Amino acid sequence: MIEGHKNLKNSTMEKLQFKITIDASREKVWDVLWGEETYPQWTKPFSPGSKAETDWQEGSKILFLDASDRGMVLTVKENRPNEYMGIEHLGYYNKGVEDFDSEEVKSWAGSTENYTLLTIDGKTELTVDSDINADHKEMFEKIWPKALEKVKELAEN
Repeated sequence: MIEGHKNLKNSTMEKLQFKITIDASREKVWDVLWGEETYPQWTKPFSPGSKAETDWQEGSKILFLDASDRGMVLTVKENRPNEYMGIEHLGYYNKGVEDFDSEEVKSWAGSTENYTLLTIDGKTELTVDSDINADHKEMFEKIWPKALEKVKELAEN
C-alpha cells in the first residue's frame, strides 16, 4: 500500500507519460495489454503475481490484484477497442474488502491511467498517460519503461 499521500486537491499528483513503438498491429498490442494470459506478464515489474479481474467493458469494475489478493479498485471510463482505454482509480482492495473512504484513498481517488494506441509507419505507438503521486514519481519512472518493454516483447513475438 502507498502511504503518506496528500489530497489530490493539494496538487501532489503529477501526470507522467510513457511511449514505446512496437512492431506489431494495434490489435496485437491491445490483446497483449488486456489479455488474461499476457496482462500478468507485462505488469510483473509493478507486482509479481499481478492479475486483473474484469471484463474490460466501459463502466465495469476492475480489480488489479497482487499475489496476496491485495490491490486497487478501478473502473473502465472509456474503451475504444484497439485505440484507447481510460481507467479511473477508485480505491483499495484487501482480501475481499474494498476501501473507498479512508483518508489515504481520498488522497488519490479519481486519478487516471490512459492507454492510447496509434498506427505510425505500420507500427504501433503505445502511449500511457498516468496520474502519479509525486512521492512515487521516481519509482514509476523506473517501472513503466520495464513494463512497456515487456508489452513490446510479447506483441512482437
